[in-house]
Amino acid sequence: MIALFDLSLEEDLQREVEGRVLEHLRTHSFILGPTLSNFEKAFASYVQAPHAIGLASGTDALVLALRALDIGPGDEVIVPALSFFASAEAVCLVGAKPVLVDVDDHATLCPISTAKALTPATKAMIPVHLYGMLADMPHLSALAEKHQLAIIEDAAQAVGASLAGKPSGAWGDLCAYSFYPTKNLGAAGDAGMVTCADPLLAERLRSLREHGKTDTYFHQEIGYTSRLDSLQAAILSAKLPYLEAWNARRREIAKRYDEAFAMIKGLKVLKVRGESVYHLYNILSPHRDDLKSALAAKGIESRIYYPHALPDLPPLKAYALADYPQARQFCREILALPIHPRLSDAEVGMVIDAIHAALKPIPV
Repeated sequence: MIALFDLSLEEDLQREVEGRVLEHLRTHSFILGPTLSNFEKAFASYVQAPHAIGLASGTDALVLALRALDIGPGDEVIVPALSFFASAEAVCLVGAKPVLVDVDDHATLCPISTAKALTPATKAMIPVHLYGMLADMPHLSALAEKHQLAIIEDAAQAVGASLAGKPSGAWGDLCAYSFYPTKNLGAAGDAGMVTCADPLLAERLRSLREHGKTDTYFHQEIGYTSRLDSLQAAILSAKLPYLEAWNARRREIAKRYDEAFAMIKGLKVLKVRGESVYHLYNILSPHRDDLKSALAAKGIESRIYYPHALPDLPPLKAYALADYPQARQFCREILALPIHPRLSDAEVGMVIDAIHAALKPIPV
């Protein structure tokens, strides 16, 4: 079986993770504390951000980022129509209205469609750096500046990615990350992070994650219990130094896939923008479902990200605009192939051979 994700670790790193966990358990400092603050500093340095605030999940990162910007009832927030549910869910959770906008041919938020969707109530946009690549931030940033909109980058799938020499998090007011186990930098459970440059926003986020606390037993506002668990921080601290090498391996595999699939009829490779970290490698085919079945028959796992556009999901149908042709076409045709650092060269070859064999009988 060639799995889409492989969460196993090399023996040396496995021992290091286990050692960090045991070391942390002996500190008896389980909430916040130096283990978390040290990871926050290390992560901030890695993504070139002045401040990093560890939170309980990637979804909480989006919710608290919105709260830190005082976005709530009566406000509208631009969200791409193709993303994980949490990108729009977070907007609903703070009482604001998600304005669902179609995507471009890279499957990320379309600046042209965004401009058409703006109203006087629009306060922010959430460009999602989907599949490991940044959204069209030069154009989206210019649009946000022109209309005085806040930007919350959703980099849940793009830690380490960059565009025009600027990393994720450097384009917006705030950037939300997820360390869900299958992410490029994954914890052993839920975990998230928000980065920002503004010290006042950072201070507000630290207060919000602890019930709105500003002093011992003094609470300035209603907040959350959303601290990144320090045990997860210990695990992530052990893994972080390996992230560059892991992302480099993903790029190697992607390059090999690109070359192998360049001339196959009936198949396209999703266009990549900037320096992607290839959280997912996606191909597009009108015969997607047959192709997925053919791969499964050979023991190769593939998956659809995502089978439904956000405006087609029951809780979000009320926010749908006129049409979403690009997002819905992706939902019909997109398929993610295995691309994790533990994938061997031989397994990459097996995936390539299986794709070629599956598409030969298909008329194009």
